[in-house]
Amino acid sequence: MNRVLRGHHLLCVHGFRGMGYSEAFADTMAEIVKEIRDETIDFPIQVQMLLDDACAACPHNGGTICAAGPQSEDHVTSMDRRVLNKLGLQPGGIYSKSYLVRLTAEKIQADDLDHICAGCSWLSYGVCKEGIENLRRGNILQQ
Repeated sequence: MNRVLRGHHLLCVHGFRGMGYSEAFADTMAEIVKEIRDETIDFPIQVQMLLDDACAACPHNGGTICAAGPQSEDHVTSMDRRVLNKLGLQPGGIYSKSYLVRLTAEKIQADDLDHICAGCSWLSYGVCKEGIENLRRGNILQQ
């Protein structure tokens, strides 16, 4: 199993609670999240600032860009860039899931999301910060 994830989705997986842009997107994201949270498996993840495995089922998938709105691609790419910079990762780099989870727990604090994810419609729900807090406590299996 290999995965391709946008930079900001490396954070989203820890706060995901079944909500999404469509049922297909939520189902796809739930599958990805289940794999990320399964501590019995490890696999390579290519990190990028382009459409990824989660975007494949998103109704805003514009083929090569996020087409949710006129500024959407710039917005998600800027979040990707901030995540990759904070974690010290290279776009296109391939890392083990276990390394990325550990790195996120070490380098991302819940309050960092106010800057990293500024403007994200999901941030106000609080589940993202809760997910990062759980991760930092060593619990990646939260519901």
